[in-house]
Amino acid sequence: MKGVILAGGLGKRLYPLTRATNKHLLPVYDRCMVQYPIETLLRAGIKDLMVVTGGPHAGHFLPVLGDGKKLGIPHLEYAYQEGEGGIADALSLCEDFADGGALFVALGDNITNADFSAEVSDFKGGAHIFLAKVENPQAYGVVEFDPNHPRRIRAIREKPRRPPSNLAVTGFYIYDETVFRYIRRLKPSARGELEITDVNNFYLQDGRLAWSKIRGFWCDAGENHEFLLRAGQTVARLRRAGNI
Repeated sequence: MKGVILAGGLGKRLYPLTRATNKHLLPVYDRCMVQYPIETLLRAGIKDLMVVTGGPHAGHFLPVLGDGKKLGIPHLEYAYQEGEGGIADALSLCEDFADGGALFVALGDNITNADFSAEVSDFKGGAHIFLAKVENPQAYGVVEFDPNHPRRIRAIREKPRRPPSNLAVTGFYIYDETVFRYIRRLKPSARGELEITDVNNFYLQDGRLAWSKIRGFWCDAGENHEFLLRAGQTVARLRRAGNI
Protein backbone atom coordinates (compact mmCIF):
# COMPACT_ATOMS: atom_id res chain seq x y z
CA MET A 1 0.00 0.00 0.00
CA LYS A 2 1.19 3.49 -0.89
CA GLY A 3 0.28 6.80 0.74
CA VAL A 4 -1.01 10.11 -0.61
CA ILE A 5 -1.02 13.46 1.18
CA LEU A 6 -3.42 15.97 -0.38
CA ALA A 7 -2.10 19.45 0.29
CA GLY A 8 -3.41 21.76 -2.42
CA GLY A 9 -5.89 24.61 -2.43
CA LEU A 10 -5.58 28.29 -1.56
CA GLY A 11 -6.53 28.03 2.12
CA LYS A 12 -8.84 31.05 1.93
CA ARG A 13 -10.35 30.37 5.35
CA LEU A 14 -6.92 31.05 6.84
CA TYR A 15 -6.30 34.36 5.06
CA PRO A 16 -4.18 36.44 5.51
CA LEU A 17 -1.77 33.73 6.75
CA THR A 18 -2.05 31.80 3.51
CA ARG A 19 -1.18 34.80 1.39
CA ALA A 20 2.39 34.08 2.47
CA THR A 21 2.55 30.31 2.02
CA ASN A 22 0.52 27.15 1.49
CA LYS A 23 -1.90 26.36 4.35
CA HIS A 24 -0.29 22.98 4.95
CA LEU A 25 3.07 24.60 5.67
CA LEU A 26 1.77 26.77 8.51
CA PRO A 27 3.24 25.89 11.91
CA VAL A 28 1.36 23.65 14.32
CA TYR A 29 3.40 23.79 17.53
CA ASP A 30 6.90 22.59 16.56
CA ARG A 31 6.54 21.56 12.90
CA CYS A 32 4.69 22.29 9.69
CA MET A 33 1.10 21.09 9.48
CA VAL A 34 1.74 18.65 6.62
CA GLN A 35 4.36 16.76 8.60
CA TYR A 36 1.73 15.34 10.96
CA PRO A 37 -0.21 13.30 8.36
CA ILE A 38 3.11 12.22 6.88
CA GLU A 39 4.13 10.87 10.29
CA THR A 40 0.72 9.16 10.56
CA LEU A 41 1.29 7.25 7.33
CA LEU A 42 4.83 6.30 8.29
CA ARG A 43 3.53 5.07 11.65
CA ALA A 44 1.08 2.85 9.74
CA GLY A 45 3.98 1.24 7.89
CA ILE A 46 3.60 3.06 4.57
CA LYS A 47 6.91 3.83 2.90
CA ASP A 48 6.06 5.23 -0.56
CA LEU A 49 4.41 8.65 -0.41
CA MET A 50 3.14 11.24 -2.86
CA VAL A 51 2.32 14.83 -1.90
CA VAL A 52 -0.24 16.55 -4.14
CA THR A 53 -0.05 20.30 -3.88
CA GLY A 54 -1.13 23.31 -5.91
CA GLY A 55 -1.58 27.06 -5.90
CA PRO A 56 1.06 29.80 -6.03
CA HIS A 57 3.15 28.47 -3.14
CA ALA A 58 3.63 24.87 -4.29
CA GLY A 59 7.39 25.34 -4.50
CA HIS A 60 7.56 26.07 -0.77
CA PHE A 61 7.21 22.35 -0.03
CA LEU A 62 10.66 21.53 -1.37
CA PRO A 63 12.71 23.33 1.33
CA VAL A 64 10.51 21.73 4.02
CA LEU A 65 10.19 18.16 2.74
CA GLY A 66 12.96 17.85 0.17
CA ASP A 67 13.30 14.27 -1.00
CA GLY A 68 11.84 13.07 2.29
CA LYS A 69 14.94 11.30 3.56
CA LYS A 70 15.53 13.67 6.51
CA LEU A 71 11.95 13.05 7.62
CA GLY A 72 12.29 9.29 7.43
CA ILE A 73 10.40 8.93 4.14
CA PRO A 74 12.04 6.20 2.03
CA HIS A 75 10.39 7.35 -1.21
CA LEU A 76 8.66 10.69 -1.88
CA GLU A 77 7.05 12.04 -5.06
CA TYR A 78 5.10 15.19 -5.86
CA ALA A 79 2.16 16.06 -8.10
CA TYR A 80 0.66 19.46 -8.95
CA GLN A 81 -3.09 20.12 -9.07
CA GLU A 82 -4.18 22.80 -11.52
CA GLY A 83 -6.96 24.95 -10.07
CA GLU A 84 -9.20 23.96 -7.17
CA GLY A 85 -11.13 20.95 -8.41
CA GLY A 86 -11.68 19.31 -5.03
CA ILE A 87 -10.27 16.37 -3.10
CA ALA A 88 -11.32 13.74 -5.63
CA ASP A 89 -9.79 15.76 -8.45
CA ALA A 90 -6.49 15.93 -6.57
CA LEU A 91 -6.60 12.20 -5.89
CA SER A 92 -7.13 11.49 -9.60
CA LEU A 93 -3.56 12.70 -10.20
CA CYS A 94 -2.24 9.70 -8.26
CA GLU A 95 -3.43 6.90 -10.53
CA ASP A 96 -0.03 6.24 -12.09
CA PHE A 97 1.61 6.45 -8.68
CA ALA A 98 -0.83 3.88 -7.27
CA ASP A 99 0.16 1.44 -10.04
CA GLY A 100 -2.95 -0.69 -9.54
CA GLY A 101 -2.57 -0.97 -5.77
CA ALA A 102 -4.33 0.38 -2.71
CA LEU A 103 -3.81 3.89 -1.35
CA PHE A 104 -3.99 5.39 2.13
CA VAL A 105 -5.11 8.97 1.52
CA ALA A 106 -4.64 11.71 4.12
CA LEU A 107 -5.64 15.35 3.93
CA GLY A 108 -2.66 17.54 4.70
CA ASP A 109 -4.44 19.50 7.44
CA ASN A 110 -5.66 16.51 9.46
CA ILE A 111 -3.74 15.70 12.64
CA THR A 112 -4.08 12.58 14.76
CA ASN A 113 -2.08 10.40 17.11
CA ALA A 114 -4.04 7.32 16.02
CA ASP A 115 -2.24 4.22 14.78
CA PHE A 116 -3.79 2.89 11.57
CA SER A 117 -1.36 -0.01 11.07
CA ALA A 118 -4.04 -2.62 11.89
CA GLU A 119 -6.46 -1.22 9.31
CA VAL A 120 -3.67 -1.10 6.74
CA SER A 121 -2.60 -4.70 7.32
CA ASP A 122 -6.21 -5.96 7.41
CA PHE A 123 -7.35 -4.11 4.28
CA LYS A 124 -8.68 -6.49 1.63
CA GLY A 125 -10.34 -4.10 -0.81
CA GLY A 126 -13.16 -1.60 -1.17
CA ALA A 127 -12.83 1.52 0.98
CA HIS A 128 -12.35 2.24 4.67
CA ILE A 129 -13.26 5.61 6.19
CA PHE A 130 -12.51 6.91 9.67
CA LEU A 131 -15.08 8.81 11.72
CA ALA A 132 -14.87 11.24 14.63
CA LYS A 133 -17.37 13.21 16.70
CA VAL A 134 -17.33 16.93 15.88
CA GLU A 135 -18.89 20.07 17.31
CA ASN A 136 -19.71 21.49 13.87
CA PRO A 137 -20.95 18.64 11.67
CA GLN A 138 -22.35 21.13 9.14
CA ALA A 139 -18.76 21.68 7.95
CA TYR A 140 -18.06 18.04 7.05
CA GLY A 141 -19.31 14.96 5.31
CA VAL A 142 -21.55 13.40 7.97
CA VAL A 143 -22.76 9.80 8.20
CA GLU A 144 -26.42 8.89 8.42
CA PHE A 145 -27.05 5.50 10.04
CA ASP A 146 -29.85 3.08 9.33
CA PRO A 147 -32.15 3.37 12.40
CA ASN A 148 -32.81 -0.38 12.24
CA HIS A 149 -29.10 -1.26 12.04
CA PRO A 150 -27.11 1.23 14.16
CA ARG A 151 -23.74 0.24 12.67
CA ARG A 152 -24.90 0.34 9.06
CA ILE A 153 -24.29 3.60 7.20
CA ARG A 154 -27.25 4.54 5.01
CA ALA A 155 -25.67 7.61 3.38
CA ILE A 156 -22.97 10.23 3.76
CA ARG A 157 -24.25 13.81 3.59
CA GLU A 158 -21.85 16.54 2.48
CA LYS A 159 -22.05 19.67 4.67
CA PRO A 160 -25.72 19.15 5.58
CA ARG A 161 -27.80 22.00 6.99
CA ARG A 162 -29.42 19.52 9.36
CA PRO A 163 -26.80 16.90 10.17
CA PRO A 164 -28.18 13.39 10.71
CA SER A 165 -25.42 12.74 13.29
CA ASN A 166 -22.33 14.35 14.79
CA LEU A 167 -20.01 11.73 13.31
CA ALA A 168 -17.93 13.28 10.54
CA VAL A 169 -15.80 11.57 7.95
CA THR A 170 -12.25 12.62 8.77
CA GLY A 171 -9.54 13.27 6.22
CA PHE A 172 -8.15 9.73 6.32
CA TYR A 173 -9.28 7.12 3.79
CA ILE A 174 -8.10 3.77 2.44
CA TYR A 175 -9.09 2.94 -1.15
CA ASP A 176 -8.51 0.06 -3.49
CA GLU A 177 -7.70 0.54 -7.17
CA THR A 178 -11.35 1.06 -8.19
CA VAL A 179 -11.32 4.54 -6.65
CA PHE A 180 -10.14 5.98 -9.96
CA ARG A 181 -13.02 4.34 -11.83
CA TYR A 182 -15.43 5.97 -9.38
CA ILE A 183 -13.70 9.36 -9.75
CA ARG A 184 -14.19 9.22 -13.52
CA ARG A 185 -17.95 8.88 -12.89
CA LEU A 186 -18.13 12.09 -10.84
CA LYS A 187 -19.74 15.33 -11.90
CA PRO A 188 -18.84 18.66 -10.25
CA SER A 189 -20.95 19.58 -7.24
CA ALA A 190 -22.77 22.89 -6.77
CA ARG A 191 -19.49 24.40 -5.59
CA GLY A 192 -17.72 23.22 -8.74
CA GLU A 193 -15.65 20.45 -7.15
CA LEU A 194 -15.36 16.69 -7.46
CA GLU A 195 -16.45 15.59 -4.00
CA ILE A 196 -14.77 12.76 -2.13
CA THR A 197 -18.10 12.21 -0.36
CA ASP A 198 -19.57 11.14 -3.70
CA VAL A 199 -16.74 8.63 -4.11
CA ASN A 200 -17.46 7.25 -0.64
CA ASN A 201 -21.14 6.98 -1.46
CA PHE A 202 -20.31 5.00 -4.62
CA TYR A 203 -18.44 2.49 -2.47
CA LEU A 204 -21.36 2.47 -0.03
CA GLN A 205 -23.92 1.81 -2.77
CA ASP A 206 -21.82 -1.12 -3.99
CA GLY A 207 -21.60 -2.57 -0.46
CA ARG A 208 -17.85 -2.04 -0.31
CA LEU A 209 -17.47 0.63 2.39
CA ALA A 210 -16.11 -0.14 5.86
CA TRP A 211 -15.71 2.30 8.72
CA SER A 212 -14.27 2.73 12.18
CA LYS A 213 -13.93 5.53 14.70
CA ILE A 214 -10.61 7.28 15.19
CA ARG A 215 -8.93 5.98 18.33
CA GLY A 216 -7.21 8.97 19.88
CA PHE A 217 -6.89 12.67 19.16
CA TRP A 218 -7.99 14.08 15.80
CA CYS A 219 -8.45 17.59 14.49
CA ASP A 220 -8.86 19.47 11.23
CA ALA A 221 -6.22 22.15 11.74
CA GLY A 222 -7.09 23.94 8.51
CA GLU A 223 -10.77 24.63 9.17
CA ASN A 224 -10.23 28.16 10.51
CA HIS A 225 -7.94 30.25 12.72
CA GLU A 226 -9.50 28.96 15.93
CA PHE A 227 -8.98 25.34 14.91
CA LEU A 228 -5.37 26.09 13.96
CA LEU A 229 -4.77 27.60 17.39
CA ARG A 230 -6.44 24.68 19.20
CA ALA A 231 -4.44 22.19 17.16
CA GLY A 232 -1.16 23.75 18.25
CA GLN A 233 -2.19 23.87 21.89
CA THR A 234 -3.37 20.25 21.90
CA VAL A 235 -0.30 18.96 20.08
CA ALA A 236 1.93 20.80 22.56
CA ARG A 237 0.16 19.12 25.46
CA LEU A 238 0.31 15.69 23.82
CA ARG A 239 3.96 16.15 22.90
CA ARG A 240 4.90 16.93 26.49
CA ALA A 241 3.05 13.78 27.56
CA GLY A 242 4.75 11.71 24.87
CA ASN A 243 1.46 10.89 23.13
CA ILE A 244 2.16 12.25 19.65
